[in-house]
Amino acid sequence: MQKAIQPPLSVPEQQPVVLKQGEQGFVQKLLHLKVGVIPLPLYVVFALIIFAASVLGELPNDMIGGFAVIIVLGVLLSDLGFKLPILKNIGGPAILSLMIPSFLVFWNVLDPSVLESVNTLMKTSNFLYLYISILVAGSITGMNRTTLINGFIRIFIPMMAGTLAAVAAGLGVGMLLGYSAHRTLFYIIVPIIGGGVGEGILPLSIAFSQILGGESGSYVAQMIPAAVIGNVFAIIGAGLLKRMADKNPSITGNGVLVKSKDGQKLAGSTYDSAKPDFLLMGAGLLFACGLFITGHLLSPFVGIPGPILMIFAAALLKISKLLPSKIEQGAYQLYKLVSGTLTWPLMVGLGMLYIPLKDVAALISLPYIIVCATVIVAMTITGYFTGKWVNMYPVEAAIVTGCRGGLGGTGDVAILSASGRMELMPFAQISTRIGGAITVVVATLLISVWGG
Repeated sequence: MQKAIQPPLSVPEQQPVVLKQGEQGFVQKLLHLKVGVIPLPLYVVFALIIFAASVLGELPNDMIGGFAVIIVLGVLLSDLGFKLPILKNIGGPAILSLMIPSFLVFWNVLDPSVLESVNTLMKTSNFLYLYISILVAGSITGMNRTTLINGFIRIFIPMMAGTLAAVAAGLGVGMLLGYSAHRTLFYIIVPIIGGGVGEGILPLSIAFSQILGGESGSYVAQMIPAAVIGNVFAIIGAGLLKRMADKNPSITGNGVLVKSKDGQKLAGSTYDSAKPDFLLMGAGLLFACGLFITGHLLSPFVGIPGPILMIFAAALLKISKLLPSKIEQGAYQLYKLVSGTLTWPLMVGLGMLYIPLKDVAALISLPYIIVCATVIVAMTITGYFTGKWVNMYPVEAAIVTGCRGGLGGTGDVAILSASGRMELMPFAQISTRIGGAITVVVATLLISVWGG
């Protein structure tokens, strides 16, 4: 007798998970949220991976680990800076990217492995100078030739006028608030306009120790707070200038410094419309490195800092038309890529390693802050009106003059980032480094005569 054929057991179909309307709306909103250009869920994954690696002691102590840290923080802090009320109008991305990491270090929040990786990237691998080399090489060679010639000649006028105004105003306000002329000049004004820590404060501290006696480190501790506070005010000033320019387009060249004889804006780069070529960018990287090494090699023989020689070499190549246009294009496109993607992360690294809040907190007071602010305001306003007088765009002239109050190349990056005008880097470097070198020499001569 045949067994009845049993029908196969039916497997119930798996029903798709259906989200309620409110849940669907929440998920869609979550997926559309971004930190910078990165979707929020993906950003959280990246951040957790880097955090776990640092806690477990597995964060690579090399460029990979360093880049991971500064990029994940730089993307977040710059995004907040662009969105937060008030801050977004006064250079918020630069301020947050620079100062929040400095506070994290001051409060011992960051794991030591994080600082080691960032130190390896920024100092051992010298990422800051690579960044500046790329910006200088690309912005100069990609610039309109007439703009370059006119800008290099004219920038010294607002630079020197701004310096004199800063010294006069700073001395007046400092003495009015109870500081001696000696302390105001040598320990507040000069550190602000001296060209940064490496090029200004350190040489000054050595000179002061040799002339006045004592350890150079004690002079560094007395001068750094003014430079840091001045740099913060210069960033805020650049952000305010950007807002002024947005409301009144007639006072800005949007990154172009010099007007033509008929008052019109000279063209920016001839390569803005060119299609990006990644092979040429590689050649541009080699060119930038070659420029930096050239300045480094020649510096001991001519007595001029390597970064200044690098700027002059790039300008000479552009003015004399000795560089092939394809190399110019590659250097310019690499500069646009790097300035657009690595500026805020770079500033995170600078905040961690170059902004010593412990030293700042020891000397900070309301009169001290007022004097620092006075120096920057006097310098920037003078640059604005002097630049206008010599047929420069006043906003750009004021920004470049205000870079005198920055922490050297570090400050230039922060100030130009806050203003959204990284194209001004060559002029900012001239203002900062040449103006700073002049300040160091004059201050050393004065302290030797004036004494303590």
